Amino acid sequence: MTDKQSVVIIGGGPAGLTAAWELIKDGGADKYDVTVLEETREFGGISRTVKHNGNRMDIGGHRFFSKDDRIMDWWKEVLPLQGAPSYDDKKLGREHDMEPGGPDPETEDKVMLKRHRVSRIYWNRHFFDYPISLSPNTLKAMGFKLTMIAGFSYLKSMVHKLPETNLENFYINRFGRKLYSMFFEGYTEKLWGRHPSQISADWGAQRVKGLSILGVLKNAFQKLLPKKRSNAEVETSLIEEFWYPKYGPGQLWETVEHNCEAAGVKVITGAKVVEVRQQDGRIASVVTEDAEGSRTERTADQFISSMPVKDLVNAIDAGRESAEGKHAPADMVEVANGLPYRDFVTVGLLVKHLRLKNTTDIPTLGNPSIVPDCWIYVQDPGYKVGRLQIFNNWSPYLVKDVDNTVWIGLEYFCAEGDSFWNMTDEEATKFAISELTRMRIINGPADVLDSHRERVKKAYPAYFDTYEHMDELVEYLDGFGNLYCVGRNGQHRYNNMDHSMATAIEAVGNIKSGKTSKKNVWSVNTDKSYHEQK
Repeated sequence: MTDKQSVVIIGGGPAGLTAAWELIKDGGADKYDVTVLEETREFGGISRTVKHNGNRMDIGGHRFFSKDDRIMDWWKEVLPLQGAPSYDDKKLGREHDMEPGGPDPETEDKVMLKRHRVSRIYWNRHFFDYPISLSPNTLKAMGFKLTMIAGFSYLKSMVHKLPETNLENFYINRFGRKLYSMFFEGYTEKLWGRHPSQISADWGAQRVKGLSILGVLKNAFQKLLPKKRSNAEVETSLIEEFWYPKYGPGQLWETVEHNCEAAGVKVITGAKVVEVRQQDGRIASVVTEDAEGSRTERTADQFISSMPVKDLVNAIDAGRESAEGKHAPADMVEVANGLPYRDFVTVGLLVKHLRLKNTTDIPTLGNPSIVPDCWIYVQDPGYKVGRLQIFNNWSPYLVKDVDNTVWIGLEYFCAEGDSFWNMTDEEATKFAISELTRMRIINGPADVLDSHRERVKKAYPAYFDTYEHMDELVEYLDGFGNLYCVGRNGQHRYNNMDHSMATAIEAVGNIKSGKTSKKNVWSVNTDKSYHEQK
């Protein structure tokens, strides 16, 4: 029997854990010696679930939906689809197709729920459909005059196309200048800290593929037809049903990590990779540092990295001055250090009730019943908060007392070290409460029962500054034959969870087959029809 091939995986998020399971499943422990190095003590990266006083927060909101059947099947194998109604669906008489023989979420924890998607935009104290559409509700909220201006502006954009040299022109070409200025300009600047005219159109191509007013109208018209369409036929940003783990996305990744360990993967937490050592044009080992500052070197045949590209490049032969330790070339370090990120703060507020009324025809829990939204996008420039999550609607099991309290997450986009990032928990909470009060979503501080603030570094890889030289960095990193970059931060690409997983599946496929080109690993989520928008 030949010696086992050793593989070190950096990062215990979706990409890293997917790679580990793909290597070890189906008797892979006989062929591969797999080690996962995770810097924190938690699994799932930004897809983790944060637990606080019996309530759970989903960082960023994660709908489990993919156009890649491999991924849907993968999820379903980890957490089987529900075979009986969840607490809220049962109480409210809401229906989903149940899986014959599937687990009952009321009695079993390892279960994937089927959920209805409702997302709306908050603008000028009105709710609009998300994505923005020309529904009667939208027209009523905008008023006749504004609707006419927006309509003629859109018609003009259909005739006079702007060169798509930046994100601003990309949006104007699809929605017209008026709707762009109302719903995209301020929100994009809030999200990225840059005006859309300064951002590459690549971002739009990544996150708004195929979405336009014509697409929205087509979808609305087809809804009136009796023929039932599959989710695969719908532009993905319009998907109305998704899967969701009973206890949030972190539950799935905690389960995967447990499965990996049980199958023979060595998982080491509190292991921050501080150095990546190269020899003879390949990666020879990585050095990790624990909380006490002690360092350990680990050699392997293959390396799969989901750590941020910036950190990876800076770690190459960091601290080695010997002849063979050449560090990364200065121009590659410059590109890596110029790659921008947007960081993220979410403030969870547990409140007694909402001031908002449920004006939809969708039944919800609560007394009075809460609004049905999973997300509310705050595209009104008068507020710093970018998005609200109502965790009750993602899964009733995320909230300790789902009938009598509302658990809301306020998502803020910022830069690590800026004034908002550096606020104390108390200051951030006070700020969040004041914004919800001004928005007339709650009455005031007296409504708030509990709170939690969570900070997330490098949540969103951004497409400006040195990003235009990313292909040069890819070429350099691919030059190490035994190094595979996977995942959102590993590729510096604004991927969703399913795409991050697909990059890992492709990388493992290459390791197993001996394929040397990594083009397939980097080309995930570059096909327009494959994209899925948040």
